[in-house]
Amino acid sequence: MKVEERLNRIIEEEGAIYFVLVDPENVNYEGLEKIKDYSDAILIGGSSGICELDYVVKEVKKITKLPTILFPGNVDNISKYADAILYMSLFNSLNPYWIITAPALGALKILKYNLEPIPTAYLCIEPAKKTSVGFVGDIKEIPQNKPKITAMYCLSAKFFGFRWAYLEAGSGAEYPINNETIKMAKKVSGINIIVGGGIKKPEIAYEKVLAGADGIVTGTLVEKDPKMIEKVYDAIKKAGREKKWI
Repeated sequence: MKVEERLNRIIEEEGAIYFVLVDPENVNYEGLEKIKDYSDAILIGGSSGICELDYVVKEVKKITKLPTILFPGNVDNISKYADAILYMSLFNSLNPYWIITAPALGALKILKYNLEPIPTAYLCIEPAKKTSVGFVGDIKEIPQNKPKITAMYCLSAKFFGFRWAYLEAGSGAEYPINNETIKMAKKVSGINIIVGGGIKKPEIAYEKVLAGADGIVTGTLVEKDPKMIEKVYDAIKKAGREKKWI
């Protein structure tokens, strides 16, 4: 089964997916032991792109049979050892390089490595501008109190043919994307919505799924406290079950 098909099946059956993000520069191998039992897929990547990516992907695959999906910070963040890649366009960047040039430059390598591309619109929402992705991606930050703007971008992504949108508050963000933004983005676009950044407690993950998120990403949380993985996973699955009955 292809990776995207597997993810869609989990959403259909369980209501939501839990992605654990592994930053190749800050790998917590103790935490990876927990990941294999309490997550649905592994995202590997970061904003800086300074890492031995092939080595990290191979080490992760030694520990778990979960799908490994690249979360590329740039065109050099592509490994032939991964299963799939979020083929992303940073929709609200001020720099066309991140919108179309970087994806285009990486396309032939993705084809050569036979990686499965998962078309994803990447959107940076307040407070992302204060984080690494905001600096590197030269973003025009979408305000939290303007959920219609995020919904508009997600609808545009759907019209372009994207099947996923990743709403990003930024790694280690001081607060997460608000529920109204998630709810409106999902309702207007109908595509799969991933939410990441600022999710520091299981309760936050729970409410984001109920608001409409199809996938939740945590990274910094896992680096700091691997024991939280199980609690976040349980919260996401609980919310997923409840969402299916709403």
